[in-house]
Amino acid sequence: MQKRIIPVVILLLLGTTFTAAAQDMREAYERAEAMLSWNLEGKVFYNNVNPNQIDENRFWYIRNSPEGKRYMIVNVADQTHEQAFNHQRLADAIEEATDSIAYPENLELQNLRFYDDATTIRFERHEALWSCSLQNYECSPVTDVNLPAPNSVTSPDGKLAAYIEDYNLWVQVIETDERIQLTTDGEHNYGYATDNHGWRRSDSPLMKWSPNSKKISTFRQDEREVGTMTLWQTLTGRPEADIWPYALPGDSIVPMLERVIIDMDQQSTTFLNMDPDHHRSSNCCGLIRNGVWVDNEWSSHSDKLAFVSTSRDYKDVRLRIADPVSGDVREIYHEHDEIFFESNLTSRGAPNWRVLHDSNEFIWFTRKSNWGHLYLHDLETGELIHQITEGEWNVVDILYIDSDSREIFFTAVAREEGRDPYFYHLYRVNFDGSGLVLLTPEDAHHQVTLSSDASWFVNTYSTFTTPQKTVVRDRNGHLIMELEEADIEDLLATGWRKPIPFSVKDRHGETDLYGLMVLPTNFDENKSYPIVNAIYPGPQIGSLGARNFSASQRLQAYALAELGFVVVAIDALGSSPIRSREFHTYYHGNMADNGLPDQIAGMKELAERYAFIDIERAGIYGHSGGGYATAAALLKYPEFFKVGVASAGNLDNRGYTYYWGEKFQGLLEETT
Repeated sequence: MQKRIIPVVILLLLGTTFTAAAQDMREAYERAEAMLSWNLEGKVFYNNVNPNQIDENRFWYIRNSPEGKRYMIVNVADQTHEQAFNHQRLADAIEEATDSIAYPENLELQNLRFYDDATTIRFERHEALWSCSLQNYECSPVTDVNLPAPNSVTSPDGKLAAYIEDYNLWVQVIETDERIQLTTDGEHNYGYATDNHGWRRSDSPLMKWSPNSKKISTFRQDEREVGTMTLWQTLTGRPEADIWPYALPGDSIVPMLERVIIDMDQQSTTFLNMDPDHHRSSNCCGLIRNGVWVDNEWSSHSDKLAFVSTSRDYKDVRLRIADPVSGDVREIYHEHDEIFFESNLTSRGAPNWRVLHDSNEFIWFTRKSNWGHLYLHDLETGELIHQITEGEWNVVDILYIDSDSREIFFTAVAREEGRDPYFYHLYRVNFDGSGLVLLTPEDAHHQVTLSSDASWFVNTYSTFTTPQKTVVRDRNGHLIMELEEADIEDLLATGWRKPIPFSVKDRHGETDLYGLMVLPTNFDENKSYPIVNAIYPGPQIGSLGARNFSASQRLQAYALAELGFVVVAIDALGSSPIRSREFHTYYHGNMADNGLPDQIAGMKELAERYAFIDIERAGIYGHSGGGYATAAALLKYPEFFKVGVASAGNLDNRGYTYYWGEKFQGLLEETT
């Protein structure tokens, strides 16, 4: 009798255990789902301020409040800060005029502009332009003004819009909608202003208007014999193939740019007197920054064009000046870097060179001292006049140059001792290197938008653990007014835990590496947790990305932690350009390194520091370059990494876009 009862009891006990385990797992996945980035969106308020300047003293931005999006207007001179209009009344007026629903909490006023001393607004809606009075809240269509052609680039005076049609460049006279063909010899894969970077492309032209709106700097892109990429789209019935030119590392034929100047008055095209340039910019990655073709700079009088040519291997850069009438080109300066040159350290940052035609000088950025700094050169001879900034820290972005006062406003990292070397700060310095002053004093990561004349700036600052605060400061860094302070109560109500910043030593036990640790919301320091590395090896940006406060991190780290893991991200040697040149280029030519020895060393150091980390249960995961690094980790270090998930990895960079692989690995060389 008892022999029969015992198995039943055991089964009942096992059943209870399985049920409890299943319930625990269900709850863990529910917590993980709650921590997915899209579920945390909308849990933080008043944290984003993107200023749009109206005039010398005023700007507007959208406040993300619990009540929805609120359009705010700020008068810096009067230190006033208020809603730009009555959102409900404007929504009602839009509904009445457009016969469509408008939500006061989400008005979506595309291309918003303020007129008549901010008493009238214009915006686009349903492919039409509308005007609304903020005095009587009446809206009407603007019928006497045409919209720019789709995928076009509008001239500085707002009268013309350049666009591509049949591989040629055309221009629209916006007022009359007249269309003028500017070039006639463009053809398939040999067109003007073509925006094809291989891995990304668009129908908008790559070009730069002159300040007087009378000339266009662009190119004819020759990719007629470039190898193609094929992308299959699954459809009902037969799949559809998308085929386009896509250069790969080692290709003998790659896209080349034939630089041209188009004169609007003469409607003529002048090819510059030089060999075609490689499809390169002077820093990572691609030709575009914020929709603009970079490494091109017109003089203020529109009579000269300065540009930088970069070699295929990124080792040689040349500053050149072109005469837009004759097409003659003069080389001003040449710099060679044995590894690769960078004119800005951030991924897709704007190049940091500036030509000052009026004073016959140019400002040049280089890492030739191992750190990224600014240098003043003579524009006629190219000779160095003097170094402007110096020290074991990096200039990040030139934001404004005041030629009259001979001052430069720029962001930089690692200058302030004892602070995270990845925190951005704003500085001002004189052309001669004197008068260097810190304009953003808080120990935090600073995002800055300067007014058009740099007389004031909007400053949002935060850290991984301290939410955003936004203020307005004058050109000397003095506080003018406070705007917003982030509210994270709803975020904390989900159980979300702040991440833990840390530093560890590299594989050699010498260099400080910085990282972030994410713990589950039900963390118990007396328990033991597997450790999982969320990796992105760079080299154009590391695993952590930006240093500002965020409810989410890359690769859904907060969600993964809820399943019972300690998730860490570490910026290893070679992963980040923000540190020194030596740091950034550590494994150039050997991308399979991926900084993995540093990841392992850092994880082991954390395990020694925190008893709750079980270093014998170490995993790794990543996407794209992180997928590549994950696969490498499992193959090269199986004794350490027990499991990994490699997502969309570029596992063989010979099959990835050539302008990325050839920069960070080097030109492909055939071996026998």
